[in-house]
Amino acid sequence: MAGCRPLAYVLSLPFALLSLILSLIGAVVWCIGSIFSCLCPCCACLATLVSLAMDLIHAPVKVIQWFIDLIPC
Repeated sequence: MAGCRPLAYVLSLPFALLSLILSLIGAVVWCIGSIFSCLCPCCACLATLVSLAMDLIHAPVKVIQWFIDLIPC
């Protein structure tokens, strides 16, 4: 974000809302996956599920930065 682009923030709000919903889903999946991985540490697939959930949690920031970078000065 190499400058002030106030219009970009307004245009990215729908994307941010969608990614916020994905982030909340990711947080729920992360909590469930963490609980199950503590109960049964032999399940290797849960590590992948928790990793995917962390990517969903980081989605809002990535989407807003990506969209702002697309808008020229």
